[in-house]
Amino acid sequence: MDAILNSLEVRSKLATAKRWVIKIGSALLTNDGQGLHRAAIESWVAQIVGLQRQGCEVVLVSSGAVAEGLLRLKWTQRPTELHKLQAAAAVGQMGVIQTYESCFSQHGIHTAQILLTHDDLSSRNRYLNARSTLRTLLNLNVVPIVNENDTVATDEIRVGDNDTLGGLVTNLIEADVLVILTDQQGLFERDPRIDPAAHLVQQGYAGDPRLDAMAGSTGGALGRGGMATKLRAAKLAARSGAMTLIVSGRIGEVLAKVRQGEALGTLLLPSQAAIAARKQWLGSHLRMQGRLYLDEGATRALCGAGRSLLPIGVVRCEGSFARGDMVACVNTEGREVARGLVNYASEETLKIIRQPSEKIREILGYEDEPELIHRDNLVLV
Repeated sequence: MDAILNSLEVRSKLATAKRWVIKIGSALLTNDGQGLHRAAIESWVAQIVGLQRQGCEVVLVSSGAVAEGLLRLKWTQRPTELHKLQAAAAVGQMGVIQTYESCFSQHGIHTAQILLTHDDLSSRNRYLNARSTLRTLLNLNVVPIVNENDTVATDEIRVGDNDTLGGLVTNLIEADVLVILTDQQGLFERDPRIDPAAHLVQQGYAGDPRLDAMAGSTGGALGRGGMATKLRAAKLAARSGAMTLIVSGRIGEVLAKVRQGEALGTLLLPSQAAIAARKQWLGSHLRMQGRLYLDEGATRALCGAGRSLLPIGVVRCEGSFARGDMVACVNTEGREVARGLVNYASEETLKIIRQPSEKIREILGYEDEPELIHRDNLVLV
């Protein structure tokens, strides 16, 4: 990776970070499925309280509900049936929250439970309500504990994994840093379980395709995440200008050491300036209702000139969507380059693609907007 990144100056930015999102994975919380690791949780809680006393605001994204539920229900394997997973989550969430509340109360700190689904983040009003609630809790010195609402989440409204949820929450509250505590030291150039001589990637840029090539694709038996989801979370967090640190939660006083600028784990930096809050919300949509395939001119207009998407630049339309739905914009190589809120339903879009905007009224009998997607409702990916 670029040598210029490996500097104390970059690591020292963590010492000045004010707003933190800390995500803790299932394997850590349950000691690889043996039950909630009370001693470890007490240690992380004490470190979070230490951050608060240094003037930091902390939101905790916690996994562990399903894993704890499996243990309480004496199920030896993670079920595949959705209703059983939801039942396990409902049982396990009680234990997770009780444990956190007990540990934080020893320090005189209140906690709050926040359960989210993808719908909560894709609906503009619910997104803003969630942001206001979290900011209010932080102002009250309360530690919000966020988890996906696995009890009601289906595939259609699921965020997917808590790494991704951590990245979205980082955008939601415009945090300075996302810390992902995992059972690995960080990202390695090759799988260290296969190649013990593999080197740890100390620093890089979020979204660097070279990092994606290094990451595995699967998580452990207890959770849904893997190193690939952590890199995706870092890319999401970078949209709001946040750094992401992937580091082992089993390192003693790990959060305190990170705060002091010690070079632990893999630090991923944003490669471009933070985007506006509305663009972050647009980027938080994980599910597209359709796909628009662009010609080279339209791709250049969107990606290079910050223009709106006009019907004439679209060569093909896929999916069934309504006006206002989120759709993906795909270049000639088949890669998604942007996503946005479409001004016309799929049936109407099929009629006006490859046509100049001046003909929309002639073709449809009316014209809502001259753009298929206005640049204010579009975000690059």
